[in-house]
Amino acid sequence: MAVARSSGQERVPPHPDVQAITLQKVLEALVDPVRRSIVCQLYAASGDINCGAFDLPVEKSTATHHFRVLREAGLIRQYYVGTSRMNALRHVEIDTVFPGLLGVLVTAGDGSRPAGPGPATPGPDTQTGL
Repeated sequence: MAVARSSGQERVPPHPDVQAITLQKVLEALVDPVRRSIVCQLYAASGDINCGAFDLPVEKSTATHHFRVLREAGLIRQYYVGTSRMNALRHVEIDTVFPGLLGVLVTAGDGSRPAGPGPATPGPDTQTGL
């Protein structure tokens, strides 16, 4: 009996096309600090990271949920290498749709402020004139 070989495609979860990535979905995904941490770790990494190698304060099942939200928002791409699910930040694709968003996110996440004008200085109080 012949056994059909699998191409491996069924093990690659679905990802949205770059044209389908919306700012609404991206911001909803990034509102959670665990998901922001995943994005920041991928941004700082020299390569892709498997799910078990992230420094996360949550259980494995909860981390799986966070990875799914990021993937469905279009922020990460997931694929398998053997039995390990790898994660790649879709940096170039996100910067094409939302230029500078990831850089600002990572800069804000590390406690520093992006270069540029600071907050506006309040003008004189209209009631007191001060």
